[in-house]
Amino acid sequence: MARKPLILSAFLMNTTSHIIGGAWRREDAEQHRFNELSHWTSLVKRLEDAGFDIAFFADVVGLYGDHEGGWASHLRRGLQVPSNDPLILLSALAAVTDRIGLALTSSVIQAHPFTFARQLSTLDHLSGGRVGWNVVTSAQENAHRNYDAVGLAGHEDRYAWAEEYLDVCYKLWEGSWGDDALTQDKTLKHGRGRGLHADPAQVAKIHHAGQRYAVEGPHLVSPSPQRTPFLFQAGSSDRGRDVAAQHAEATFSMAPRRDIAAAHAHDVKERTRRFGRTPEDVSFIQGLSFVVGSTEAEAEAKAAALDESIDDHALIAHTAGSLGVDVGHLPIDTPLQELERTEQAQGHLEEIKKMAPNGRITLRDLARFRAQSTRVVGTPEQIADELAAWQDAGIDGINVINSTIPGSYDEFIDHILPELRDRGLARRPEETLAVGRTLRGTLTGVDRLPATHPAAGYRGAFSDFSAEATEVPKEAFLSSR
Repeated sequence: MARKPLILSAFLMNTTSHIIGGAWRREDAEQHRFNELSHWTSLVKRLEDAGFDIAFFADVVGLYGDHEGGWASHLRRGLQVPSNDPLILLSALAAVTDRIGLALTSSVIQAHPFTFARQLSTLDHLSGGRVGWNVVTSAQENAHRNYDAVGLAGHEDRYAWAEEYLDVCYKLWEGSWGDDALTQDKTLKHGRGRGLHADPAQVAKIHHAGQRYAVEGPHLVSPSPQRTPFLFQAGSSDRGRDVAAQHAEATFSMAPRRDIAAAHAHDVKERTRRFGRTPEDVSFIQGLSFVVGSTEAEAEAKAAALDESIDDHALIAHTAGSLGVDVGHLPIDTPLQELERTEQAQGHLEEIKKMAPNGRITLRDLARFRAQSTRVVGTPEQIADELAAWQDAGIDGINVINSTIPGSYDEFIDHILPELRDRGLARRPEETLAVGRTLRGTLTGVDRLPATHPAAGYRGAFSDFSAEATEVPKEAFLSSR
């Protein structure tokens, strides 16, 4: 049976050290050049030429929790600090690419939805409809304190916040302008004046009044090629899965095993029915890193050399930042079970233990588990076999994690991609995001959200508040004076 091509995404971050802590110190690693535009333009153009569908930039807007007595450790180890704004970078990348999708993480805490909706609509115009948004709520306490809060908002409160934020954006993107509102008709009429620039009957204010936001509108940007950018989500909690089932078009996963990924995908797909959507409306993209060799022995030797360069404490701090505990001064072979007395860590610890053999794991194990559990090591043929198995488990695409830039992507493109293409698991470059096609068009076949998506319900919903409907006629205006 013919295979369906996998969605290919490059998992990036505008920082020195993203997922595999310490690998930036390798001689062939160039991610220390993250402040240089040429570092990113050359990489993303290479990804585009190779046929990648998406260059996806993760982001954080705060520090992870303390490690080794404070946050100095994060600076010493480069744990996602400094970290630059991906939105600015994507604007530059849009200017030098034609086909590849450009996606970013943006938290609902960091920008007012009116401003953010305007920014993404502008970028969608400038990129020809290639923008994607990964919706997050930020789980770092420092991030929330950076935006006026006294601490981390509760889990349920954060999701309620995200849903209102989405609601405002949907109203602006889908409901404020009609498709044909911006006419820009220059026709001279009777030799005098100009034609119609925009139809007042098709532009409306939204008058949103919610718990957090009051937004009158209208949206200040005319409809972009996608209107709403392609929507990603990465939550795995019960509430997070509901949000994915209702809103997401693709969800990112970092599952350490295929069976866990399969169960997650099946659960979210079943939940879509409760929201009037279909299981096919959500795709699943698994984060994986790769070590490839011409022989299995060569690949294993390269993996061992990579492990030698890994900074265990950077990996531990990355995970422990969500546990709410500083484990940096504990012996590295401390079992995680000893941390169970910390109430804030309960839920995260249980999830980690489920992924570990026999539920027993030390801090050192945690570091290695984080680095290796989503790693695929082998020859191109062996890696293709493994990716076919992930696809059989319900995964629609892969988010390629790097240990070095550009090396991790060069090896994937030069050695793994040809084997994937031969098996039908990857599109050929000429089949990927063609010039003039949107990101949504490439991934789903249509440029705009389907009618089953909640955002679609706002199309035409505000006609009573259009500029024409609320305009005071000349006679009424004069009589009121």
